Amino acid sequence: MGKGTDKLYITHAEWSSEDQFSASAGSNVRHANVDAAGFKRLPFNFCALSLQPFKQPVCTINGTIFDYENILSWLKDKGTNPVDGQSLKTSDLIKLNFAKNDDGEVVDPVTYKVLTDNTHITAIRHGDCANAFAHDTIERLNVKAKNWRDLVSDQEFSRKDLITLQDPQNVASRNLSTFSHIKEKDNGNSHGDRPGNSNPNTIDRSAKIIKAKEAIARSRAEREKANSSQTRPTQQKSLVSRSITSTLSLSPSTKKTPYNAARHTTGQAAASFTSTGLTPHTSGERALLSDEEYMLQPRRVKHKGYATLRTTQGDLNVELSPEFAPKAVWNFTRLAQQGYYRDLAFHRNIRNFMIQGGDPSGTGRGGESVWGKTFADEIEGPMTFAERGVLAMANKGKNTNSSQFFLTYRAAKHLDRKHTIFGKVIDSEGVKSGETLKRLEGVETDDKDRPVEECILKDVMVFVDPFEEFLKERSEKEKEEMRLEEVRRQGGAEDERTTWTGKRLRQDGTVQEGSEGGGGVGKYLQAALAQRGPNDGDEEEIVEEIVEWDEPVEPVKKKSKTGGFGNFDGW
Repeated sequence: MGKGTDKLYITHAEWSSEDQFSASAGSNVRHANVDAAGFKRLPFNFCALSLQPFKQPVCTINGTIFDYENILSWLKDKGTNPVDGQSLKTSDLIKLNFAKNDDGEVVDPVTYKVLTDNTHITAIRHGDCANAFAHDTIERLNVKAKNWRDLVSDQEFSRKDLITLQDPQNVASRNLSTFSHIKEKDNGNSHGDRPGNSNPNTIDRSAKIIKAKEAIARSRAEREKANSSQTRPTQQKSLVSRSITSTLSLSPSTKKTPYNAARHTTGQAAASFTSTGLTPHTSGERALLSDEEYMLQPRRVKHKGYATLRTTQGDLNVELSPEFAPKAVWNFTRLAQQGYYRDLAFHRNIRNFMIQGGDPSGTGRGGESVWGKTFADEIEGPMTFAERGVLAMANKGKNTNSSQFFLTYRAAKHLDRKHTIFGKVIDSEGVKSGETLKRLEGVETDDKDRPVEECILKDVMVFVDPFEEFLKERSEKEKEEMRLEEVRRQGGAEDERTTWTGKRLRQDGTVQEGSEGGGGVGKYLQAALAQRGPNDGDEEEIVEEIVEWDEPVEPVKKKSKTGGFGNFDGW
């Protein structure tokens, strides 16, 4: 397979030689082309003169891109195009407008697709400025659609106003070896230190070199600052510990999860993975819930709420239960605080069943929730229609709750799991809700169960808002956590700075000698002795008995038996 050999492969040198060949082309396929070893391609976001990333891009009518400051100084000195050597004036330069995303990448301003070195880039010229697009965008939305207006500025243009900035099919146009100012440098005709005198062999690594230099400068400055502050070994140890703590606190793996984090992620990683028009995201961060969304989760808020329904027949005190019906309680309390239930008539009253209200139109067909739309039923809790005075939401079917509610006059088990129960009537000091409910039940009605007498809900007064109580408790808990965290940073609490032996610890971790009051069990003995009176020790005398022991007698060694082999001591 090899050239004149029996090896079954072709080396890189053989492929790069002038007598190379392949299945699709014969020998000397690259002989007429540019030498591959000397080919260097200029990225589209680099200045053709300084060979560095541009800051203020301008271009010529042929699509050669320069940085404005670099080409301006070149034109003042020579007045020629540094790429092809032809005459060039400042008035011939065209200002380029590139769109960028949040990460600073150059993108198409319409599709937000990132422009790379393999993207066909075309600019639309309008006088002395031009807007850069991906060529596919112009071809699809302008040329084929016959819409000859700029997609950004909405200015008219023609085909002659299109400037090709980069064509992947024509790589020779950005070949550094063909640039005039680089040829002059290679021939020894360079004039001073100019931007065009950069080494073209470093163009592919220039961006990495710039970042590496910046990183080295930052690390060197940090190291000098650290060396100047580290005067003692203890300070050095403290500095290292603080740096490790800060590093751990900044790492995403040890980042504390917020209390209002949702179970689902933001979805940005999946969306950017399936769409080329979005900025890529690789982190699966959890979405954050608002205070309302967080509190309206079932079994989240367990505080009871209390309100008073002021009617023409008297007052009714109700107890609200947001634990199993948070949306219904939130809707009822917020509408009441907005004055929504003020001066509304009870439009339906059935003796020995229930009374219904909450409709501003008074027809039983109106009403709107605090969100401006109906919300779902909450029927998973243990509350049922098992007694008189149950407060529940009225609806027109499944998941059609709005602002209407009703109070029962008796147990109604047939309504279980069909209506959301969010409270009940209670008695309190000075307010006999049971008597008021009895008077409401006795109001005369017509044949359509509409009250004939005056039966109006004057207002709903919310005395205890369970959600405000929950937020207040959450705020106090966060303050306490912050206080404990601050104490921990300062060396810990009083009991945390004391060992099990009673010795105190300094903030650097060393044991404090000679602490006041002694340490260990002794401090408790001293406290006990201090509590005893001066004569407490004379009431009872403890006599110690001294027992004399005889000196121990050394046991007599057993005589060895005679005869036989014995223990071989004589051997």
